[in-house]
Amino acid sequence: MLFEINRKSSIVMVLAGALALSACATDKTRTGSVRQSSAPVSELSVPELNRAIEVYGKQYERRPKSKQAGLDYADALRTAGRTDQALAVMQQMVIHHPEDNDVLAAYGKALASNGELQKALDVIGRAQHADRPDWRLMSAQGAVLDQLERPEEARVYYQKALQIVPDEPSILSNLGMSYLLTNELPKAEQYLKMAVATRKADSRVRQNLALVVGLQGRFDEAERIAAAEMSPSDAKANVEYLRQMLSQQNAWNILKEEDKKAN
Repeated sequence: MLFEINRKSSIVMVLAGALALSACATDKTRTGSVRQSSAPVSELSVPELNRAIEVYGKQYERRPKSKQAGLDYADALRTAGRTDQALAVMQQMVIHHPEDNDVLAAYGKALASNGELQKALDVIGRAQHADRPDWRLMSAQGAVLDQLERPEEARVYYQKALQIVPDEPSILSNLGMSYLLTNELPKAEQYLKMAVATRKADSRVRQNLALVVGLQGRFDEAERIAAAEMSPSDAKANVEYLRQMLSQQNAWNILKEEDKKAN
């Protein structure tokens, strides 16, 4: 899971938030047919996301105790920025599934997206069992710690998670974004490239790699990476936006402030 370090999730993503990258970033205002249900909600256009919320909402109404219905609905709501509503859904899910790690992790994510970081960390920590550790929860713990500006602790959890699933792109991506947030760009690029090299890496991971490459001034390379995920014109606009931002004084502080607003 990308514990949207989302983003488009939280620390999410710095690309989705820190850069919205020029309002046209990933064609979120384009219309089009609804994607296959297997597509991550973070990659849907605005019309597709609204449709997903409608569909998942109806499923949740019909089966309010269903774990999958609740998780799908909360995920779509959170992606759309409706964090209060997503948290309310997950609070109900926890009542019905108090021992389920998937539910507890999603509840922690909803808390973090709603700004309740310490409570999120406590919930995720309680869900973890030392005798049978869950790598998803470890990655989630790391992401929340990054948002609490405790990167060294966060990276311990990411590394522990990687011991269980060494090539999991969501963990590698979160680790890369952790280094991005502390301005250790070569290290961030190293882990994001490892994530992209896996077959399971999604669009968000590659967009984050484009961001890290661009932050190091390699704009042509960043544009090529971004062009694989969006139209050439949007990729060009995003990189130009990034170039302009970096030309400003205190550009790094601007990036971090934008990320906080997004989360």
